[in-house]
Amino acid sequence: MTNLPPVPAGLRGAVDLSSLVNRPPAPAAPSGEPAEAPTAGGAGGAGAPASGQVAVPGLALDATDATFTQVLEISNTVPVIVDLWAEWCGPCKQLSPVLDKLVAEYAGRLLLVKVDVDANPQLTQAFQAQSIPAVAAVIGGRPVQLFVGALPEAQVRDVFEQVLELAAQNGVTGTAVVDGAPVGEADDVEPEPEPLPPHHQDAYDAIDRGDYAAAITAYRTAIAQDPRDQLAVAGLAQVSLLERLQGASLADVRAAAASAPTDLDAQLDVADLDLSGGHIDDAFDRVLTVFPSLDPQGRDAARARLLEYFEIVGVDDPRVATARRRLAMLLY
Repeated sequence: MTNLPPVPAGLRGAVDLSSLVNRPPAPAAPSGEPAEAPTAGGAGGAGAPASGQVAVPGLALDATDATFTQVLEISNTVPVIVDLWAEWCGPCKQLSPVLDKLVAEYAGRLLLVKVDVDANPQLTQAFQAQSIPAVAAVIGGRPVQLFVGALPEAQVRDVFEQVLELAAQNGVTGTAVVDGAPVGEADDVEPEPEPLPPHHQDAYDAIDRGDYAAAITAYRTAIAQDPRDQLAVAGLAQVSLLERLQGASLADVRAAAASAPTDLDAQLDVADLDLSGGHIDDAFDRVLTVFPSLDPQGRDAARARLLEYFEIVGVDDPRVATARRRLAMLLY
């Protein structure tokens, strides 16, 4: 991943997504899909939308709270797709290759900017990323919410087409050119992805079509053939979470947990929601709080769920280490 180049000193500092608050409203998005995101407070602003070219170090860039003002400037020439993600987020890892592939195919008509929500709280708040992966756009300095979750490639492509239509309505029809290369060569910058281990592609394909049961089977087969396949272990934990959350109603799940604070299943359901929304410590705390009141069977179930969470978040994450120590104290 290429980082955004350093910005001039005058552009550093707090994120400002409110520079167009007083401008006339942007046209409604096609099919009512993207909706303008609420903006953060502040002053300053990007220039008027324009066509043309803008030189960038790559078609997929990393941005931070300190450098996002430059993204606003770039969005006056080419529409920018913003991927809000985190290292511990399993669905983010499913979506990221799709975004990379499609942006490369558009050969500079779209630019992809990735924002780590854990490291960039201002942007997370500005885009109101309650759950990740969350994908937005910035067109002529205006933030536009797109979708939440790991959508299949075909649906993401449809959203990108709508972004281009909305951008054209606002006069943003330029092209991002990688290091000044000819436009036709921009899509040759991304290297070919390495082939996936056995059964991983089957799992990815199943997730792409929403068949989580088939993905679980594929990952279990991979683990059976190679118990040391940590990618499959983490993938199984991630897709199991997706399957449990499928069709879940946030309001119903939280109401059930509130009415039955000692019911393990109800608390695990809320913990799933917390984890999927990035509230890692809350998910861990919910399971560990109910743990002492459980019978041996319930403790086994709670411990198994925590181990899944540890794989999803990443075993090297300091929050996982803290939760492991607390679990060990409860066990022994």
